[in-house]
Amino acid sequence: MVSLQRETPAPGPLVTGFAGNGFRVDGEVVDGGLWLTPDWARPWDAAGPDALDAAALDPLLTIDPRPEFLLLGTGSRLRRPSAAFMAAIEGRDIGVEAMDSRAAARSWGLLRGEGRWFVAALLPLDES
Repeated sequence: MVSLQRETPAPGPLVTGFAGNGFRVDGEVVDGGLWLTPDWARPWDAAGPDALDAAALDPLLTIDPRPEFLLLGTGSRLRRPSAAFMAAIEGRDIGVEAMDSRAAARSWGLLRGEGRWFVAALLPLDES
């Protein structure tokens, strides 16, 4: 007999959709930017893709245990972060993967299902 069982989702917040310029997280709408860890989700008052500052991400990057990498959503389209930003994050032995925020939100759910320990910073969807 074959039994089909749904895999147990990874614990922690899950982006379940998009709303305006923000995100739907576990049924709640978060307008604007979003920070995600395996344990929590918080609104992020992001300055914009051209003004990314690694030091401003300290609350996200200093969780314990330290994240393996930062999944960076750069708004409605992919924008490469500055070399200085990338060097500052990678200097902490944290990798960086940048993509548009919708793709990053989808990747969050897939990678969390693998049990990876990482964080996400998603810029609002209306960033141009």
